[in-house]
Amino acid sequence: MTAPRFASIIGGMNELKSYFLLAIAIACEVAGTSFLKASDGFTLPVQTIGTLMFYAAAFYLLAIIVRTMPIGVVYAIWSGAGIVLISAVGWLRFGQSLSPATMFGIAVIAAGVVIVNLSSAAPPH
Repeated sequence: MTAPRFASIIGGMNELKSYFLLAIAIACEVAGTSFLKASDGFTLPVQTIGTLMFYAAAFYLLAIIVRTMPIGVVYAIWSGAGIVLISAVGWLRFGQSLSPATMFGIAVIAAGVVIVNLSSAAPPH
């Protein structure tokens, strides 16, 4: 099986590159979700295209990342960081209110991501 083209461009994957790509993938997922909200139910073409492009980029990068990192760790970081970041975007960009209970829940999720990341001693596969 050959490596995806992007992976061959950046050279051999190591842990640092995997985490860097994961950060980019998460940023793309958050951007895609933001465009999804702005697309008004896919009725605005530019925002709809933005949604599709950012989600495609996020999942392409995710496909590369899971080749070198455990899927459970990747998904925990992906979903936890995504929740924290998109909640911040919702508050800053879309005026979403965040109650103290909501902020506490988000903090617990963020702490969980850190714990999962620190406790994952599984070697890359």
